[in-house]
Amino acid sequence: MLDVAGESGLTFRALAAELPTGAGAIYWHVANKSELLVAATDAVLTGAAEPDVAPEDAIRAVALGVYDAVEAHPWVGAQLNRLPSQRTTLRVFERLGRQLQALGVPVAEQFNSASALLNYVLGVAAQNAALAGQVPAGTNRTAFLEGVAADLDPDDFAFTRTVAAQLRDHDDREQFRAGIDLILAGIRSDR
Repeated sequence: MLDVAGESGLTFRALAAELPTGAGAIYWHVANKSELLVAATDAVLTGAAEPDVAPEDAIRAVALGVYDAVEAHPWVGAQLNRLPSQRTTLRVFERLGRQLQALGVPVAEQFNSASALLNYVLGVAAQNAALAGQVPAGTNRTAFLEGVAADLDPDDFAFTRTVAAQLRDHDDREQFRAGIDLILAGIRSDR
């Protein structure tokens, strides 16, 4: 329901109509829409767990798992940014932090390192969720980005116009991964 109608389409009445149970049974498990959204976000992100690989690869896997979940379900990006202390966000923070520990990041740097990674992941998730709601379905991505770059004032946006071809042709997922790699390189250089 969230993928089709978004948050505004998710009501207890609509959900009860889709399920073979009544709204009372739903309220037995969740008290309100906020709890329902947290539970739905948890369910979507359960697959974003770290695999049994080297710590840096596990960090990339967790981050890309969240990225892919938000790509498939844009409402997840908005939900993750709603309450940074919700259990889903804390689970992602925990997964990243454990891998930083496994990397041997000094205790004094673990919080800052995990926070930088989490904030990057959440920031991209929020941006992608916002963009998903603004660009009409079926929009040609290359033409859209070309138009954005062409409409920029050359004096105010000299740098952006210089990298316009990269903006137009970039792969969002690869750019996201490059950002994770930049953060990991900074963490490595601090040790």
